[in-house]
Amino acid sequence: MLSAICVPLVDRGFSNHNNESIRSAYSAFALELLTSPHLISFLGSLDDLAAAININHLSAVITQVSASGKAEHLPSEHKLWLLAHFIAVHRLQGRNDQDPEFVRALSFQISSSSSDVLGRMAPKESDTLVRAVDEDEESSGNVAPSLHPFIREQLLSLVNQTSISGLLNKFNGDQTKGSISQEEDASLLSSYALTLLRIFPGRGDEIRMWLFQGSMTTSSGIQLPALKFFWQATSGTKIFSAIKEDSKAALNLLRPQTQSNALTPSQNARDYEWRTILLFLELYNFVLRFTDDEEFLSAGNITLGDQAISRFRESALPLKDIRSLTIFLKNLAFTAFYNASELLDDDQSVANDSPRVGSLGTYFGSTTTSIFQSQPQSSEATRQTFRPFAGIAGMNFPYVRTIVTGVMRMLYERDSRRRFLPKDHWLMTSRFDMEGFIPAVVAEEERLHEYHEEGDDGEEEDEVADEDESQFAYALIGMERSRRAQHIEQQKVKQQKAARARYMAQVGPRLEILQNMPFAIPFETRVNIFRQFVHLDQLRRRGGNTDPDIWRMSMVQNAMANHPGPGLRPPGREVLSRHHAKIRRDQVFDDAFEAFYQLGEGLKEPIQITFVDKFDTVEAGIDGGGVTKEFLTSITNEAFRADDGPNLFVTNDQNLLYPNPSSIDERREFMKTAGIKETSKDWKDTLKHTLQQYEFLGRVVGKCLYEGILIDVGFAGFFLLKWATAGASNSESGYRPNINDLRDFDEGLYQGLLQLKNYDGNVEDFALDFTIQDTYSFPGAPTTQTITRELIPNGANKAVSNENRPIYVSYVARHRLLVQPYHQTQAFLKGLSEIIKPSWLSMFNQTELQTLIRGDTSEINVEDLRNNTIYGGVYEIGDDGLEHPTVQLFWKVMEELDDSDRRKVLKYVTSTPRAPLSGFSQLNPRFSIRDAGGDEERLPSTSTCVNLLKLPRYSTASTLRHKLLYAVNSGAGFDLS
Repeated sequence: MLSAICVPLVDRGFSNHNNESIRSAYSAFALELLTSPHLISFLGSLDDLAAAININHLSAVITQVSASGKAEHLPSEHKLWLLAHFIAVHRLQGRNDQDPEFVRALSFQISSSSSDVLGRMAPKESDTLVRAVDEDEESSGNVAPSLHPFIREQLLSLVNQTSISGLLNKFNGDQTKGSISQEEDASLLSSYALTLLRIFPGRGDEIRMWLFQGSMTTSSGIQLPALKFFWQATSGTKIFSAIKEDSKAALNLLRPQTQSNALTPSQNARDYEWRTILLFLELYNFVLRFTDDEEFLSAGNITLGDQAISRFRESALPLKDIRSLTIFLKNLAFTAFYNASELLDDDQSVANDSPRVGSLGTYFGSTTTSIFQSQPQSSEATRQTFRPFAGIAGMNFPYVRTIVTGVMRMLYERDSRRRFLPKDHWLMTSRFDMEGFIPAVVAEEERLHEYHEEGDDGEEEDEVADEDESQFAYALIGMERSRRAQHIEQQKVKQQKAARARYMAQVGPRLEILQNMPFAIPFETRVNIFRQFVHLDQLRRRGGNTDPDIWRMSMVQNAMANHPGPGLRPPGREVLSRHHAKIRRDQVFDDAFEAFYQLGEGLKEPIQITFVDKFDTVEAGIDGGGVTKEFLTSITNEAFRADDGPNLFVTNDQNLLYPNPSSIDERREFMKTAGIKETSKDWKDTLKHTLQQYEFLGRVVGKCLYEGILIDVGFAGFFLLKWATAGASNSESGYRPNINDLRDFDEGLYQGLLQLKNYDGNVEDFALDFTIQDTYSFPGAPTTQTITRELIPNGANKAVSNENRPIYVSYVARHRLLVQPYHQTQAFLKGLSEIIKPSWLSMFNQTELQTLIRGDTSEINVEDLRNNTIYGGVYEIGDDGLEHPTVQLFWKVMEELDDSDRRKVLKYVTSTPRAPLSGFSQLNPRFSIRDAGGDEERLPSTSTCVNLLKLPRYSTASTLRHKLLYAVNSGAGFDLS
């Protein structure tokens, strides 16, 4: 049988007749035999067959039949067997090189079969790939069976360092010659690498790392790191130049092409350029995750010395190049979001067309450079149809937008952390009519709200949050759902997100910009938009009454008008009852949680607080907003700062807060020590209660933002980044942990990982593996406890080497910043999102969010404070419009104080040392001054709950200054005057 197969495949010369005979024989061999799942069982093995095959002839035939569309009639499983046998034959021939003809044929097949491979690898790959299952299967809820072990083995053999690194050797560094074959090979290899990244996302970091570690030789003989080589290629493309110069040029360049199989040279060049750009962005996205700020900013400052230069420092781009890149990225991203409705419609058309006609074969069909020239194609093969993006099967507009947004936001986050670009560099206000921008955005938000209210899509953000909650709740309490059930739920959420994305693109182009690249709009404008969003939400929820007292009165009136009958409490009074609580001064957090947790998003409505002492004696006070403010700030002080608080948050070296990553482990260990079984109801209820406390704290912070109440609480930057990215509509706008964020978490860990990353010896001497130790302790425990966890599957058996240490560093950062505190963070963000929509938070970066929470860090504007102060008692301004002499002295003293003392005075009166973002007109309640008698020996005192300064009638500025600063520095308040 083997002889019968091989005899027709023998090359007998290069005459046209023999050429055709061999072509026909290899074509039949490929399409009839290599597609059979029984080939190995017939032959016993492929060894002898592989020895008799001319792999170049076979590659050329596969390229030709793929380009002509002749392989499209084959069942998908047969094409997978053809691909697997083709890879196996090449491997059995012991060929380490990757000839362009082989890579060309391989690319055709992988591209054509990529949709049949996704989601069907080994179980460890399936978890990562499940999101990429074919859309038809998603809608039906079916999960494709795993690949045959032989097919899986051959596909996985493509993902190894030798194979991937060998690709780089095929890129000709001398691009100045500009031959068609050189450009074709470069484009081919780019598409091959991009396709591997698509079908092996679980191995993506390894693939990118192997490419990143490679080098290229330029025409002048200079060795360039791979990243710089691809940057030079990218920045030299016409696409890059066009979009960098004009953001409007991106629209046509992003549109899928409608054309025949025979592409024009300009279309070929465009595909080549896009592939080069996308491969560069894939690599740069990878590099930015591991590059610390010093390395990033070191380009042009490298000096050769005794210490070896790290690969990341070698690969750093000059700042002038980064500026050009960011202009290109923001112009491209702006179009991708602002014109998304047009581009998503086009992309949907691509998805609905046959992906086979628009596969890689359409690109290489007319340029095969083998002994087998392409045959004339049929009219069916040349019919007009939409092609995938850059001619790569499965490549679409959302992918392009995802990778562009990811790199752009990583550069922006770095610039916002340590500025290296000019002021206002990121703004794109020239693309809008800024005078009408805020009303237009508000109108888009209203249309989106109406869409949700109609029930067409539901509150998608809430459903996603519910999905997140269910995922970590099951993980915490030990319950499991079938993989199929999880898959169906995940696909349901994905479909809801896709539907919302399409609608958002249609009705909210400005909202798309604000959520995914908010830095394009000035910060002050975004703050005003945020306040308007909150105000409109209050109007909707409170029946048009935003004033708390008027709302309460309307609820009472409605209750009286709609009394349900004798013995029943009217609904309005029931609502008011649930929004009132009696709070003990020494148990603020516990009482608040008990009283208000069940309200959920109902905490948005006005609440009434009655403070009582330990004897249950009611404190005097009327809640005109002041007691509510004191209540909320008291909760945050107890929960975030008190030594005897609930220990839900911890601080870093800068005294900035983030969720205690060990809190869940601590409670688990405490219950084990107490003899509580993991399967018991008490176990589950305790963990659930802990997460509910995080959720409630999220609501409390959200309530402060909702009511415009400033709190003197600082959160760590990496934690705030999770807020800022929680509501982005694009997946790559989500939080991506990196080594620089570790600095906010643990300076010692950050420095240690830097030393490991840049160590010029053999890191295997440290005997590290892909595991990590989590430590925790709880009151009463004699020692700190340790849990060893794997960073990757089977991580205990994978040593950290010089080659894979960047990935190790990345996984440590991911574990510490994302995985370990995941449940706590998600619970907090869930509560926060119930009060403040995540899409509103996504309008701000981490620094801006901190300013929203704590207030403005700029110098205190005394004139603004003076213009927005309310006076009471004898200080009240009369008909003459003149201030009382003591009030005039107070403002004179405030003007003379330095900014640090002004802040102390402000904190003394309002409990926060910073002004609201939009000035003191936004302070809630307003800054107030009331007289406290004529005794000049008394100290000033305050009621921080209502931002009230009680100021005795001092007669001289020196006395007022002395008494004021004494009171401020001694902490005099209610009890010391």
